Amino acid sequence: MAKEESSVAADLIDFLNSSPTAFHAVDEAKKRLKAAGYEQIFERGDWNLQAGKKYFFTRNYSTVVAFAIGKKYVAGNGFHIVGAHTDSPCLKLKPVSKVSKGGYLEVGVQTYGGGLWHTWFDRDLTIAGRLIIKEGKSDGASYSHRLVRLQEPIMRIPTLAIHLDRGVNDGFKVNAQTHLAPVLATSVKAELNKVVADNGPDGKPIESPNSQKHHSLLLQLLAAQAGCKPDDICDFELQACDTQPSVIAGAMKEFIFSGRLDNLCMSFCSLKALIDATVSEKSLEDESGVRMVALFDHEEVGSNSAQGAGSPVMFDALSRITTFFSSDSQLLEKAIQRSFLVSADMAHALHPNYMDKHEENHQPKLHSGLVIKHNANQRYATNAVTAFIFREIAAKHNLPVQDFVVRNDMPCGSTIGPILASGTGIRTVDIGAPQLSMHSIREMCAVDDVKHSYEHLKAFYEEFTCLDAKIAVDI
Repeated sequence: MAKEESSVAADLIDFLNSSPTAFHAVDEAKKRLKAAGYEQIFERGDWNLQAGKKYFFTRNYSTVVAFAIGKKYVAGNGFHIVGAHTDSPCLKLKPVSKVSKGGYLEVGVQTYGGGLWHTWFDRDLTIAGRLIIKEGKSDGASYSHRLVRLQEPIMRIPTLAIHLDRGVNDGFKVNAQTHLAPVLATSVKAELNKVVADNGPDGKPIESPNSQKHHSLLLQLLAAQAGCKPDDICDFELQACDTQPSVIAGAMKEFIFSGRLDNLCMSFCSLKALIDATVSEKSLEDESGVRMVALFDHEEVGSNSAQGAGSPVMFDALSRITTFFSSDSQLLEKAIQRSFLVSADMAHALHPNYMDKHEENHQPKLHSGLVIKHNANQRYATNAVTAFIFREIAAKHNLPVQDFVVRNDMPCGSTIGPILASGTGIRTVDIGAPQLSMHSIREMCAVDDVKHSYEHLKAFYEEFTCLDAKIAVDI
């Protein structure tokens, strides 16, 4: 493995291990953007923008949009965007998560997205997400969200012994309601801990207002991690997480084994590409457009939220940037037609044990570069023009590129590409790095493809303006 490949992959590993949830992924992106000289702006406030400068904002702290304005930018020029998503299938805690049965304390969870739920059994699990914390008392109280992550494995979803289910190897069917509740503790041990931890000076138990909805033991763990009292926790958005860290692995150290590669791998590559393509003021001197990355939440459940790709969050950014530099209302429409979106979401690599699941002439392989996704029924937004542009950038830099079409007898998934293309009218290409085990708690991709993805997206930012000037379609 070459040193450069190792460096990019190692950086991805750090990003993955810092991002157990969409909130943590945005927090990590925020740190990296600030370190690279990007100024944080706020949707609720006024924007004071300058050509040649770099900015970012967050929405719900689970979506982030960053952009760098070329020094030659004028209102009406295009936006060169890479879009990806921060969320992954997982088990999220229910509003009332307190479950007690059979002498066990369990945590009630709901399925988020289309996960391979059988892979969550017998894993060492913990909890991460955000808390809504009350600070101060009575009328002087304020409320803030605080990210939390318990590092130790505190839960497990145990499988049923084969002796009690002899037919399990003929087909393991998961009942999401009854089978997926993680075991937190036994009732006996939890009660002993409660006596020690919750008794006041008078010896009487002190009950948190939330203890009717969530186990006191869980609230104590969260409060200790957040540096507050259990009754200061007003609400939360939490999810179960695997504690096994992401690693570079394989006999030849050619793979990445990790959760959430779909789609934090593409989020990382697009973010790093933007940062490195705007590393200095000189890098924006000849740029007449705006380079942008948009990392959305809720792609795995359809993108229909205030911070999903189905919301106006990206279009709002395009509009505010354009109108800041000119009050001419027609310039936004011109800018849209001069823009280009790369919808970056992981792709299905050929599986050696299930080769019949791929169409014969479209079998993406690991180490072979980004995959351009095609679908005649517009499940992907790629067309001949957008595919050519992306392929031409690859050819110029001697980067490998592949094509994918789903079999005619299988349904096709989709991405944020068609949502944004139809919602804004921006030319779009759907692409992604090839991976195996998509939507498992533990996925895998190739180190080489991380480097290919980063270099391809970085070249897109640096060269799209020049290439687009040579293409004539609607003439």
